[in-house]
This record gives sequence, structure tokens and C-alpha cells, in this order.
Amino acid sequence: MKIAIVGAGIIGVTTAYELSRDGHEVTVFEQRNAAAEDASFATAGLLAPLLTTPWSLPGMAPAARLMGAQSTVRLAQGFGRADVSWLWHWKRLAKRGPGPATALERLAQYSLARTLEIATEHELDFEASPGRLLLLRTEQDRAHLQAALQCLRDAGVAVQEIDAAAAQKLEPGLSPETPLAGAISLPGAAAGNCRLFAQLLRQGTQAGGVQFAFGTRVERLATNPVGVAVQGEATPRRFDAVVLCAGMASAALLPVLSLPLPMTAVYGYSVSAPLREDTHAPQASVVDVQQQISITRLGLRVRVAGGAELGSADAEHHAPTVARLYRTLNDWFPGGAQLSGGVQTWRGARTLLPDGAPVIGASGIPGLWLNTGHGTGGFALASGSARAIADLVAQRSPEINLDGLGLRRF
Repeated sequence: MKIAIVGAGIIGVTTAYELSRDGHEVTVFEQRNAAAEDASFATAGLLAPLLTTPWSLPGMAPAARLMGAQSTVRLAQGFGRADVSWLWHWKRLAKRGPGPATALERLAQYSLARTLEIATEHELDFEASPGRLLLLRTEQDRAHLQAALQCLRDAGVAVQEIDAAAAQKLEPGLSPETPLAGAISLPGAAAGNCRLFAQLLRQGTQAGGVQFAFGTRVERLATNPVGVAVQGEATPRRFDAVVLCAGMASAALLPVLSLPLPMTAVYGYSVSAPLREDTHAPQASVVDVQQQISITRLGLRVRVAGGAELGSADAEHHAPTVARLYRTLNDWFPGGAQLSGGVQTWRGARTLLPDGAPVIGASGIPGLWLNTGHGTGGFALASGSARAIADLVAQRSPEINLDGLGLRRF
């Protein structure tokens, strides 16, 4: 079939790979000038397990707080009524229990296996590292994690509760000066460079025949027949199928087809710095549960990521949030990163639906498929979601159960 993909972030690129692998003629439309230039640019890089990733699902972390010194989400310049309504729904769902958590974690585990298979088959070095520690400053942090940890166990994920001394052995660079009540070790976890993986995969798929139309904005989707209307062109381009993988642009394209999605952009920050001293830096990835901040080793760099803002894409960087990233990095790995030069600070969107889960599957319109709304789990879910979509397009049953991840729930 002749298939169009809208969006060349990590979701779009992995989808292009799987569809091309199945023998389809694939064209990817991307308004930016390169792959992974938007929400996939400088992410935390966390792969599975998903449920312990900050802002993965409502109810999987300490409740979102809007006010005070310990606030976990802020209303930034440009926030609107829709953002506040979305946050209200997120907090309401957090009180209802785990929802799709176990099914989503199984998808994340399936996706991790697929990511590693692809990397091995094509010899892709995307700065991957195994293992993760969840750092507990207090016993209350442990209590906040119990729902997520139970879901992980239900999904068959290895979870090990360890003391501070054992955590220090796994991550020798951890500062002994910062109080540590204990840690959760996730030996099967992984992390890596999301943008690098997307770029390497784009290069391979492009060499294999996938067409990438960069700097090309899709203004609307066409039906009967299905296709895409590109900015500056009078006639829509026809395809046998279209897969929408465009993050927040998905929400803008679907209402014209009477398919509204209650998405919003929750903006987060990352600071990437050159490695300074290997023995003082993280060897893999850690998550400060209380601060909802991750610190990840990516090759010769260290990346610390966190923060949550509702507002506009062009809002100024919030200095206190960035300072909190630096402070958390210094709490746990002082001297591990070179902060005097070569530092990159990034603010990017996580496209989130109120229940935290993506939409994967049929749109209800013949030929139009959805693979969007992955939020903080974009990298963690990308390869599995892409394989599942390719199977659905080919009218095969996916290897992973997608119940609860379709459009019908809205």
C-alpha cells in the first residue's frame, strides 16, 4: 500500500520503519526540517518500565500540586481554560485507581524488546544503558510508589526494594551527603538517547526507500479518498492509508473530521551537560521520586529532566524550575557533570491525554489510523506502538493487547 505518516518524531519514525519493513511505500510529512526536532529532541530518555516515569499516568506518583514551594505543576504564560480543565480531569482520574496501567506497562515492555531487537539487527548505537534506581528521600516517597510498583509486579516486571548501601553499590557516584531512605532497583529497565535513535532509524529507512518530506506542513486530512492536504497545494495527495503521529498537531487536524481528542501539551525541561568524572556520574538512570526528576547517563553526557508546565509553546524558560534540575543533579551526583560550558537547556512538550495513555488504532474513518498522545512515554512506547499499528494496517492481530488504548474511550 501507499501510506502517508504525519509527523517525524520518535513515533512517526518507528511507524515508518515498521510499515516499510512490511513492504509498504511510505512517505513521512514533517513540518520541521529534520526528524525528532520537537517533542523527541532532548527527552529524559527513559524506556520501560513506564509507570515510574514522572507524569506517566495519573495516580502513579505524588498528587499534582499547583501551589507552594513543593508544587509539581505550574501554570505558565499562555495557559488557558482548556489546560485547567485537562488538569482537573487528570487529578480526578488519579483518584480512581490504576486504570490502563498494567496494559500500558505490558506495551512498554513489548516496546523495549522491539527497540533492542531493532538496535541489535541494524547495529544502532543509541547510547543505551541498562538498569534504573528510584531514589527515596523519605519513607513517604515509598508509600507514594506502591500503586505503581504493584502494577509493575502484575505486569511481570522485576522490582527490588533495597537499602541505601545497596543503592550506593549500584550507583557508586551517589552522594553520601544527601539523605537516602532507600531505593527501588529495576534491573530490567533501560534508557537511551531518543533523538539519536530516531535519527539513526530515519537514516536507515530513508536509505531503504522511505520518503521524508521535511519542511512540509499538513493543513488538513482528506477522506473519501483518504489523503493529506499540504500547505501551498490546491489538491490533496491521495494515499491508501494515513497514520497520524503528529503529537499536538494531531489534535489540530482531527476536529475537522469530527474526531476531537482532549489533548494538551505539558511542557517539561531538560539540562544536558558533558560528563566530567565517570565515577561521580550516574552509570545508568535514576529517578528522584520526591522531586519527579530523572538523571540519565547518555554516552559522554548527563541529562537531568523534569518539571511540568501548562502554557504556550513560546513561554519563557522558568528559571526556578531549571534551578531545581541543577539542584537535584548536585544533590545526587556532585561533580559528575561539567556545568561551566557545553550545557544545553531545553523546554519541550509532552502531548498528554487525561488518562495518560495514547490512542493507538483505527480512527473510525476508513484508511485513517491513529498513533498519538504518548506523553512522557513516547520513547518507551514507540517501537511497540509502531509494530502494533503495522499489524493492524495489514489486518493482522497485534502481538500485544491494545484494549483500552483506542479512540472509543473518548
